[in-house]
Amino acid sequence: MDIFLVCIAALFILLGLIGSLLPILPGPPLSWIGLLILSCTDAVPMNLTLIIITFIIAIAIFILDYIIPAVGTKRFGGSRSGMIGTSIGLVVGLIAPIPGGIILGPFIGAFIGEMLNKTDHKLAFKAAIGSFIGFLASTFLKFIVTVIYLGIFISKVWEYKKDLFTL
Repeated sequence: MDIFLVCIAALFILLGLIGSLLPILPGPPLSWIGLLILSCTDAVPMNLTLIIITFIIAIAIFILDYIIPAVGTKRFGGSRSGMIGTSIGLVVGLIAPIPGGIILGPFIGAFIGEMLNKTDHKLAFKAAIGSFIGFLASTFLKFIVTVIYLGIFISKVWEYKKDLFTL
């Protein structure tokens, strides 16, 4: 049963890693679920404090993922229309069958949102740059957290490999 749980945990860790790059999947929470499943095995004891701290971090990063692109837009002079355009552009960028849609979507969405707000094109472009930087920052944070969770997973499995993989 422990091997099965380790395999399921590994699947969640990998889904979390993929989700850190694709906004359609909540990367850090999925990776945390992988750590939680690993802690349910009999062979791998996990500290409850570690599980709680990694949970708090996963939730904080999950929330920040929605805030950072909007803050980036606002910081570079964007308006509420630009922030809404960023969010809509992100969704459209995911659905659109174009290469780089996930990156171009928030940028173009912020630009269009600002232009609809009757902002001049220079300010709209600046707000779109802010949106893009915010998106990259939030993606980078998610990726770093999920890589750390992967490292914790590998370290725990390696530490207790004899208990897990002996018959």
